[in-house]
Amino acid sequence: MDILFVLGGLIGLVLGGELLVRGAVALAQRRGISPLVIGLTIVGFGTSTPELVTSVQAAWIGAPDIALGNVVGSNIANIFLILGLAAVIAPVVIDRGSFLRDGSVLLGASLLCLAVVLAGEVSRMAGLVCLVGLGGYLTYTFRAERSSGEAPTGALPLPVVHPSSIMALLWLVGGLAVTLLSARFLVIGAVQLAELAGLSEAVIGLTIVAVGTSMPELVTSVIAARRGQSDIALGNVVGSNIFNILGVLGVTAAIQPVAVAQQIATLDIWVMLAATVALVGYALRGGRVTRGQGAVFVLAYAGYVAALILIGAGGG
Repeated sequence: MDILFVLGGLIGLVLGGELLVRGAVALAQRRGISPLVIGLTIVGFGTSTPELVTSVQAAWIGAPDIALGNVVGSNIANIFLILGLAAVIAPVVIDRGSFLRDGSVLLGASLLCLAVVLAGEVSRMAGLVCLVGLGGYLTYTFRAERSSGEAPTGALPLPVVHPSSIMALLWLVGGLAVTLLSARFLVIGAVQLAELAGLSEAVIGLTIVAVGTSMPELVTSVIAARRGQSDIALGNVVGSNIFNILGVLGVTAAIQPVAVAQQIATLDIWVMLAATVALVGYALRGGRVTRGQGAVFVLAYAGYVAALILIGAGGG
């Protein structure tokens, strides 16, 4: 039953996220909202809704390790697994000019996450600081892109949909409901599996929950890479990681302060930081992530997950 909860939750998160994004985009298009605003807010946040809902519910039911592990693990998976797979399919070319801004924000957000994790607790104050940072980033990005007339780096491909307003609203509400319910199933199933398997909640949050909530980003990046739109694959990962820290962790901590598991403070946060530094280094030095580098990313993620399972089993 616990495995069915997890599988059902993962499938529901993908379907719910898709409905949520499509409904929100359709409503925004009918209201005459520009693609720039849609890409920066509705679509970008929509693909990270599973992370947000799952982390909030995990913290709320007293599973802080899953809440924080979801954020840290999702960011690791986004770079090593998702961007790695995208680069293996097609080398990811990086616009240094745009990446200098977004990559700097990602690195700064990662260092902020490191600081609060080493403090031992993600407090409400830390959550509010994250949210203020997210608001500042979005405001600056919107103004900069509007003045330049270019598409935002973090924008995702907008689905071409022309439903009625009522149908779009039904997609939006239905997607949100499915996402909320699926996140609940996923968290409950993950907690029970952790106990049965002798694995810590942190390990479950860093692996099953993190990859599961990153499914929308995985699907989007792989499709973009196959279509030769490597900039979208990169923007998807960078934008999602920024929102995971500043938005997901910010909202979660503002609602319920999150205690930090020892393992996350001693291992996982450093892996997340290393992945971020590797991405920034590749971008600034070579201006691209090659197929070989993508393969290294994927292998690094496989090794990381194997180490997590060994540590979790040993600790259990």
